[in-house]
Amino acid sequence: MRVQVAIIGAGPSGLILGQLLAKAGIDAVILEAHTPDYVLGRIRAGVLEQVCIDLLDEAGVGERMHREGLPHHGIELLIGGLRHRIDLHGLTGGKQVMIYGQTELTRDLMDARAKAGLATVYEAKEVAVSGFDTDHPRVSYLKDGVRHEIACDFIAGCDGFHGVCRASVPKESLRTFERVYPFGWLGLLSDTPPVCDELIYAKSERGFALCSMRSHTRSRYYVQVPLTEKVENWSDDRFWDELRARLDAPAAAALVTGPSLEKSIAPLRSFVAEPMRFGRMFLAGDAAHIVPPTGAKGLNLAASDVRTLGHALIAFYGGSTDGIERYSERCLRRIWKAERFSWWMTNLLHRFPDTPPFEQRALEAELDYVVHSLAGRTTLAENYVGLPFED
Repeated sequence: MRVQVAIIGAGPSGLILGQLLAKAGIDAVILEAHTPDYVLGRIRAGVLEQVCIDLLDEAGVGERMHREGLPHHGIELLIGGLRHRIDLHGLTGGKQVMIYGQTELTRDLMDARAKAGLATVYEAKEVAVSGFDTDHPRVSYLKDGVRHEIACDFIAGCDGFHGVCRASVPKESLRTFERVYPFGWLGLLSDTPPVCDELIYAKSERGFALCSMRSHTRSRYYVQVPLTEKVENWSDDRFWDELRARLDAPAAAALVTGPSLEKSIAPLRSFVAEPMRFGRMFLAGDAAHIVPPTGAKGLNLAASDVRTLGHALIAFYGGSTDGIERYSERCLRRIWKAERFSWWMTNLLHRFPDTPPFEQRALEAELDYVVHSLAGRTTLAENYVGLPFED
């Protein structure tokens, strides 16, 4: 097979890139190690930045998102039993975020790709990339016991943190930065109405909690737990009791409980790999970076990467190499700002087991400044809705 671009990974970043390239008439194939049902079964992010919303519109897959998604103009910080609303819309000149689950977004992208008859190979095993340091990169994979090879102009590594693309880069060519946090988020998904119309980020003596949602009838809740905790130790009743104990009285009274549809513990980490371009192979999304979910940046950063990459590849086939040459630089500038914001939010809102008393009081003072200062609220709001692109 010969294509212009081989995309490894059929998560949101790979699918968005495929859609952008298809609209520009660029021939691309997507390889995915798992089945479509497995990809759709991954419970992930649900908060979309304005720039991500705009990108999905550009890709031609935003119709259902606008029809069924929940626009949010603010978030609530619950600190010391008191709520403080951050007016995202008012503080950022009319920007917003959209609550629309990653599963639904992925489904929209899959449906659009299938409708257009574009090539996606699911259950592609033993994927290997080679020649990306030459003008003739190649990708091989095993499907139904048969080895296949793809010749291409470029490889897009959208294959996640444990994918083959970053792992294929010589170690001496890669620099990584990592911060592992001493706790995780225990998450529960339930078919119950959200406790609030907006997200509640709660900092309590018992630890962090987040009240989120996927729709008017489906809620997603999280509580901070030690890394040593096991999900099997948490019955639904125990989870609901712990969440209620971390909320203020009105939210605790309004909380509607029910059986869990899914329950899991996600560890928190910050990770960046530099650079993100290796000859004719590019890393995007989780293949290049991980953020703690506190700032709602994971999916949005992946979308930002493939926006930059998609435009760069389209420009290349139009005669300009500037986009691909500056891809890593442009992405990393945005990534590090999002990493800083997510790290900052995580430090402010969580209880760390070994924080000295002085540092703890200093963090409390900073949080007090953020919620009571126009400058502090504006900084939080601008970062939360997503910084503008610097093209």
